[in-house]
Amino acid sequence: MANPWAGEVALVIGGERRLLKLTLGALAELEERLGEDTLVALVERFEGGRFSSRDLLALIGAGLRGGGADLGPEDLLRAEIEGGPLAAARAAAELLARAFTVPGPGPDLGGG
Repeated sequence: MANPWAGEVALVIGGERRLLKLTLGALAELEERLGEDTLVALVERFEGGRFSSRDLLALIGAGLRGGGADLGPEDLLRAEIEGGPLAAARAAAELLARAFTVPGPGPDLGGG
């Protein structure tokens, strides 16, 4: 199960459930691959809907490597993503949101 508090997102790729996570290294890789100078520009690009399918694959690939998977861009080009492009776009959006959202306090369980 993906842990949203750790920034993880689950996606089924090639029939295998994978965890994606944008570590600082994964974000640096993504900036370089997509030619963005800042994290803000990178986020604005996706939030503004100015991304291509190649951008989406780059984001998912960076998230996979940040999550510990050793899959390259060539692997993703041939892989089947369960739910198709829409599921990939949803996972990418969640991945970015979780990378830049500070978790709030947990529920108050009244433990006093």
